[in-house]
Amino acid sequence: MTDTINAAKPAEIELLAPARDAATAIAAIDHGADAVYMGASSFGARAQAGNPLGEIAAVARHAHLFGARLYVTVNTIIYDNEIDEARRLLWELWKAGVDAVIVQDMALTRMEGLPPIALHASTQCDTRDAGKARFLEECGFTRLVLARELTLEEIRGIREAVDTDLEVFVHGALCVSYSGDCQASLAITGRSANRGECCQVCRFKFNLEDSDGHTIIKGKHLLSLRDMNRLDNLEALLEAGATSLKIEGRLKDEAYVKNVVGAYRRQLDRIIAAHPDRYRRASYGKSSLNFTPDPALSFNRGFTNYFLTTPSPAAGSLATFDSPKWIGERVGKVERMAGKAIVARLDRELHNGDGLGFYTGEGEFRGFRLNRIEGNRLFPASDVTVSPGTPLYRNADKERADLLSGKTASRRLAADMTLRWSNTQVVLSIKDETGLEVTVAEEAERQEARTPQEERRRKELEKLGDTIFTAAGVTDECGRSFIPASTLSRLRRRGTELLETARLTTHKRELPGKPADEIRYPEGGEVSRHDNVANRVAADFYSSLTGLPAASVPKALEVCGKPSGETRVMETRYCLRRELGACLKSKEGKNLPSPLYLTSEGKRFRLDFDCRNCRMQVVFIP
Repeated sequence: MTDTINAAKPAEIELLAPARDAATAIAAIDHGADAVYMGASSFGARAQAGNPLGEIAAVARHAHLFGARLYVTVNTIIYDNEIDEARRLLWELWKAGVDAVIVQDMALTRMEGLPPIALHASTQCDTRDAGKARFLEECGFTRLVLARELTLEEIRGIREAVDTDLEVFVHGALCVSYSGDCQASLAITGRSANRGECCQVCRFKFNLEDSDGHTIIKGKHLLSLRDMNRLDNLEALLEAGATSLKIEGRLKDEAYVKNVVGAYRRQLDRIIAAHPDRYRRASYGKSSLNFTPDPALSFNRGFTNYFLTTPSPAAGSLATFDSPKWIGERVGKVERMAGKAIVARLDRELHNGDGLGFYTGEGEFRGFRLNRIEGNRLFPASDVTVSPGTPLYRNADKERADLLSGKTASRRLAADMTLRWSNTQVVLSIKDETGLEVTVAEEAERQEARTPQEERRRKELEKLGDTIFTAAGVTDECGRSFIPASTLSRLRRRGTELLETARLTTHKRELPGKPADEIRYPEGGEVSRHDNVANRVAADFYSSLTGLPAASVPKALEVCGKPSGETRVMETRYCLRRELGACLKSKEGKNLPSPLYLTSEGKRFRLDFDCRNCRMQVVFIP
């Protein structure tokens, strides 16, 4: 499949950015994203990141000016009493100009009366192998968002099995469980991750215990993973067959999105420029940034490329046990306290208003705001006592935050202009970099000027600062004719407005997929509660595939209620034993007893290890 792509026309490569609101989405486009994804007013897996239709429509308009796309998440499971509401929402999103909807619930592939909108299979669909990918393709999905845990070889295998677009995560927070198959939050709080209300059990502090209740590790964030960073793996992902590179973070702020998008845009542009015969960008326009992007300077828990290049990462490489927070960059070490001031040996220049932090003797990370700095004396805004020798970290750079809070990028489409006479009319044609062209004209008296006019006219026509265009060149065929600046200004304004309108009206949205005549459930698979069936439409669908009566199709835990007995609530490729250097396949495995348990605030989980498939299962014990 990869060779076929390379031999044909260049593959269209998309940088996909998150947005919690319209302002962040527009900033993402301006900083170089080829597409953005954001939540609808309901049914989003990030309940706190919903958006009204008016703002969604505004983002669609801004994106479409550059040939970029807008995807909206409707990726929770849907209950029976919500089917009609979900149908209405999809129609509203279609009318608002959304290019595709990211969904989890299979009912949305089978419901009648839906708009002609493309459906993308959310990462909540748990697409981790070729069999599941073929099944989803047959269901009519035009894109599959793959599980974060996959290696390059596994991505390549899926690419060879299907013809749909493949979207992969490249940056941001990691769920420790396979997405869509985590019921830990539901089990202990009643809040379901599949309903957008995850309480992030994986970021809890746990004790690791043996079967007798003896503590092996106390008070550590044993399931809290580092953040993904695949900035150096983009070309390998493209070679494996990925066509959309996705940044996680629909709850992140605008500064985070600007910085991370800017960094990935630069790296991706280098790859495309080096291989123009193989890849091309999925949208148009050049983004100019007034800062140097660096993902290390935005929120992160430390970085990992996860399982991308190896199915068995080294011990201690995936998790961050000490804190689920952003620690930041090390900036120095405490020498002593001088009253309320901290005297420190500094490695970085600090600024008033910076956010600093340190680990206490009990292993807790504590932060404070720097009120002012005098030489090597730091004056916290609150009472803080820090022991000598304690490292200091900065996780909030006031100077950089102020920079990123302002206008930090502009995105422009290159346009060529041609000015000429046609009888008694002055005619201006504007052609943008995509080949789209418009022409406007105005009656004018033809007068010969005493001095050359080309330079004056060029400067007037190039005044495109308040538009999305920049002048690539001006062809002036009017000789020494005198044309008033007001005429040129009106032509320029009308021409750019008409070209913007033309860009919007000619934008082509993705066509919906066509389900296969025969849809086959993944070979060897068996419908279970992990398919997250929560409504009658989905139950009927799985009934048609398996022959089970619809009433007998296993239902999602969200429908059945909180589990009353032992229940597997997570399946993870992350293995705590391996992370601790005690893999059961190695001689070091005997360094930890079996079985193992995690406890937190009265909640207890057993860890089961499927060594054959190199997976860990987390079982809730009520």
